[in-house]
Amino acid sequence: MTFDVQGTAEARRSLSEDEEQLHRMGYPRSLLRTMSKFDNFAISFTIISVLTGCMTMLGYGLNTGGPAEILWGWLIVGGMTTLVGLAMAELASKYPTTGALYYWSAKLAKRNAARWSWYTGWLNVIGQVGGTAGIDYGLAVFVQALIALQWSFTATPGTTFGIYTLVLVVHGLLNSKATRLVALLNRVSVWWHVLGVLLIVGCLLFLPAQHQSVGYVLTATFNNTGFTRFWYVAAIGLLVGGYTFCGFDASAHVSEETRDAAKGAPSGIVRSIVVSWVVGFVLLAGFMLALHHYSAEATATVPPLQIMIDALGANTAKLLMIVIIVAQFFCGMSSVTANSRLIFALSRDEVLPGSRWWFKTTTKTKTPIGAVWLATGVAFLLALPSLKSSVAFYAITSVNVIGLFTAYAIPIFLRLRVGRDFTPGPFSLGRYSALIGRIAIGWIAFETVLFVCPEAAPVTWHNLNYAGFAVLAVLVLATVWWLVTARRSFSGPKSFGTPEELAAMEGELV
Repeated sequence: MTFDVQGTAEARRSLSEDEEQLHRMGYPRSLLRTMSKFDNFAISFTIISVLTGCMTMLGYGLNTGGPAEILWGWLIVGGMTTLVGLAMAELASKYPTTGALYYWSAKLAKRNAARWSWYTGWLNVIGQVGGTAGIDYGLAVFVQALIALQWSFTATPGTTFGIYTLVLVVHGLLNSKATRLVALLNRVSVWWHVLGVLLIVGCLLFLPAQHQSVGYVLTATFNNTGFTRFWYVAAIGLLVGGYTFCGFDASAHVSEETRDAAKGAPSGIVRSIVVSWVVGFVLLAGFMLALHHYSAEATATVPPLQIMIDALGANTAKLLMIVIIVAQFFCGMSSVTANSRLIFALSRDEVLPGSRWWFKTTTKTKTPIGAVWLATGVAFLLALPSLKSSVAFYAITSVNVIGLFTAYAIPIFLRLRVGRDFTPGPFSLGRYSALIGRIAIGWIAFETVLFVCPEAAPVTWHNLNYAGFAVLAVLVLATVWWLVTARRSFSGPKSFGTPEELAAMEGELV
């Protein structure tokens, strides 16, 4: 490969600091850098989406610990996830590239860098695509619940899958447009979430004639799991927050589209977690105070809807349900954005089969359109088992949280091994880096165990937690692929040339 280096000095002088850093990492500029720091924060905040995670998991929490577990557990999980986010933010500041986690692992590993990078990348991408499937399928369930309330509609696996497919297609189309459109919708999403939570909680606090007491929601516990040891129930009840606080690595995956990325990406990670922590607590507290008929609400098909019907009446509940559904739509859209950027980065380094197709960007907007449709296509395939068995579908998508948090843990662990040899970027944890990293690793390990634990007793084939099997299947597939071919063909993230060569080879981006 040859490069025309004539005029390199002039090209270098015209580059921003972002592009210079990208070139030092060995990559040419391929994506439009149009996102602000707020846009970067917005995409992770939207993917965390308390109106998606909290609402989807509310029924689980009511049966696995009850109000006290939901609220205190949320505070605990939010605090620990903030530490995970801080550890990741330090790495995002050092290496602000779309590949993010798997690139960090390659650069931090003292030995076997390609192997560390390989497993991190696969866990990350499978976790993200599984997340998209889970988000959009949950959205389809909520849409059907609203339709059923309005028109006495009877849901079937086929209708759920049909709505799910339609949502995926719309998300694919939106993400095929310019990055500016996605950024705009994410800005709208932030305010939709915040104002939506305030509207919902305001209605739940001020419209009903009676509420539960503060003492009740902070102390009342329930156990409908079948397990007799409440410490175990309290532990698995933490998964309400564990499921919600997920996907904030999106801020790192849009680094190459963010201005001043070495500061914007780490800020986006941390701010999205902290703001979600506060807003989510307000939302959950509002629902707990509005509980009227615990048993019926805890066992309802869509518990948040039933709580709003009991507290506010059907008409108001329908309107607030629309607020939740729109927020979930934004969440799924942003999830596809993050997925496509990771797929783009992995394809750039020839990790995925057919990489040359997924690496392609549109001429005008520089959108990785191939990666967008691969992300939605795989999410579509993951949902096919739902037509026969919802248990099989949730077994597949359960890899989402475990895959993502395991991928988070690997570069944090490698950062600890590097120790003082690590030179941080603009965002640094200083002397607290090692302590925060160790706590983050410990929390991820603990949370991963929780995600594979049985959630109901007696354990049967119908209620068995298949998450561990799903993750094991992914790891086996990745290992076989590594041993058969990748260990000889994959050497880690590629360098496309020296900074001078990269500056000269880039075309004009508008």
